[in-house]
Amino acid sequence: MLHDLGKAKPEFQAYLQGERRSEPHSGEGARYAAEKLGMAVIGKLLAYAIAGHHAGLPNGIVPVRGRPTTPLNERIKQAETLDLPPGIDLPQLNSPPAPLAGIDEDNLWNFRLHFFTRMLFSTLVDADFLETEAFYDRIEGRQSPRGWNGTLERLREALDAHLAAFGPPKKGSINAERARILAHVRAKAGHEPGLFSLTVPTGGGKTLTSLSFALDHAIAHGLERVIYVIPYVSIIEQTAAVFRTALRDDDAVLEHHASFDWDGLTDEAETERLRLAAQNWDRPVIVTTAVQFFESLFANRPGKCRKLHRLAKSVIILDEAQMLPLHLLRPCLAALKELAQGYGASVVFCTATQPALKKGAGGDGFPAPEGLDPAEVTELAPDPPRLYEAFRRVRVEDAGGIDDTALAEALTAREQVLAIVNSRPHARALFDRLEGAEGRAVLTTWMTPAHRRAVLADVRQRLKDGRPMRLVATSLIEAGVDVDFPCVWREAAGIDSIAQAAGRCNREGKRKSGEVIVFRSGEEFATPPELAQFAEIGRQVLEQHKDPLSLEAVRAYFRELFWRRGKEELDAVKVGEKTGIMTALAEAGNQFDFPFADIAHAFRLIEDGALPLVIRGGRWGMPDAEMDRLRHVPHAGAIARAFQPYQVSVSPSLRAELLRLGAASWWREDDFGPQFAMLENARLYDEAAGFSPDAPEDLGGMIL
Repeated sequence: MLHDLGKAKPEFQAYLQGERRSEPHSGEGARYAAEKLGMAVIGKLLAYAIAGHHAGLPNGIVPVRGRPTTPLNERIKQAETLDLPPGIDLPQLNSPPAPLAGIDEDNLWNFRLHFFTRMLFSTLVDADFLETEAFYDRIEGRQSPRGWNGTLERLREALDAHLAAFGPPKKGSINAERARILAHVRAKAGHEPGLFSLTVPTGGGKTLTSLSFALDHAIAHGLERVIYVIPYVSIIEQTAAVFRTALRDDDAVLEHHASFDWDGLTDEAETERLRLAAQNWDRPVIVTTAVQFFESLFANRPGKCRKLHRLAKSVIILDEAQMLPLHLLRPCLAALKELAQGYGASVVFCTATQPALKKGAGGDGFPAPEGLDPAEVTELAPDPPRLYEAFRRVRVEDAGGIDDTALAEALTAREQVLAIVNSRPHARALFDRLEGAEGRAVLTTWMTPAHRRAVLADVRQRLKDGRPMRLVATSLIEAGVDVDFPCVWREAAGIDSIAQAAGRCNREGKRKSGEVIVFRSGEEFATPPELAQFAEIGRQVLEQHKDPLSLEAVRAYFRELFWRRGKEELDAVKVGEKTGIMTALAEAGNQFDFPFADIAHAFRLIEDGALPLVIRGGRWGMPDAEMDRLRHVPHAGAIARAFQPYQVSVSPSLRAELLRLGAASWWREDDFGPQFAMLENARLYDEAAGFSPDAPEDLGGMIL
């Protein structure tokens, strides 16, 4: 009722009649809420949502780094004082809204108020978008393409039929253990909504088990949807495909991430339905990335925020929960707890290696107030330590220091072996040392996605056929890539990385035990500074634990990592002039001057700032025929999606140097400005190893 109060101004009415230019209208409702509503706190929170319903949630006061640039206090001062038009009566706000009822004013009080404002903002902007959309549907006489016709019960029936099709498992087999896990987890679906953990080893079937629990739990408690959050874009497509197959309803599963191929959909009507559903997550099963999920939670723009209220009364599954971002871990945990405590959601921390996120006595718990209360987290898996032993498929050996000559000899001596190193230059150097070895390959992020897919297809086929396969890779192969080597060499890193590497070894359990060998490189390829702390703590755990992948060893690793970093490094972004989101909110004081715009500006899961470089021609670049087609495409978004399979990510400084030397150029700069950087020097992309900027004399000249 208040968000468009400013449209009652004579100036806005003149704008509607075409008599003057556009007139701002959101400030008046914000001023009315802040000044005239009985409950001062709620009035201020309403004012944020009303003032920001077009431009985005503002800061309460200056300074402002993000957008919108005008803070709430200035917006209110600039707005006119208006009375309500005749016939509009506001409901009485004489008690706290449900998410804030019964909450003590503790050290998270300001966080809870700010979070409630975000959810309120989401409901307002989504309703505003939907009402506008419905208006145009009516005047154009068309039926809305929105909505999904189905029930969670029907999806569960399809899932049950899918699971039953596997038949009864053989007694004592891995499949029998998976069936036991599934039955045990589903039996806990009746637990009241809240916080859960699902500690299941790699190979334990946690994907379909967690989906089964989520549907059972949602049906039992009247929850509305399942949101599956995955840290890696590389496996989100395969997870969504598994869900569609299991649920037998493609329309029920919404896959939402930056790389989704909208152009690959052939049904125009279905494409429009999915686009609309992605705007506000209007589907029963959402599969999304951690970047999309968490950055939306702390965003301030209407388009990004309008889906947030869909998180209420949802089952949120965090796959690979140990991958939560360390530099933003405290605000991420605070948001997850608040969704469970205030908004009826259930959150499942799903992983083989549970991070030490629970509170505890002395140095044994999470070192910040956002830690999870152990009494409030329900473990769903049956006896996780026993499960770890049942699914243990590798033994870990610490080989100490080794130079690349000896390492290359060790890899050549194996028929099928994977080596994972900590940097792209090291991967390329080790790959070159294997020259002449049968079945050698390399996999890094300096290869286009099309190139990487082809390499992985060849790797899998060679492994299946029993042929020689010597693969050198960076940590990208640990991002859920499904390969199964009998032996894996892993350069020193954190225990979580070593555990992920172990997931590529004896994955199918075909051997009695696989080998994971941890090594330290020589000075030429010393541990990168950003990984040094992880590797050092990992070394300590290797020395102190007979099995460094056991549940206790993993807990010890995370405990030490969190305590070594301290609570400041677990919330380390700059919010205006303050360090840390939780600090900025706590210091907003009892005037609730929350820095929404600055938080949105600061909150980035991925900090490296890498930029795309498009490869064209050759085996792995954009084909010439496709390039010709794109010359006539008018929309930058469609072009960006078409380029995704044929680009690599490079640092801003390297891309600038390539452009300066003429080794790269802006494509269609007259149409889109400096947006699409295209590699011009074909010699810089090797058909076996990908992009290689290590030869400075080749950066310029030799133009394709």
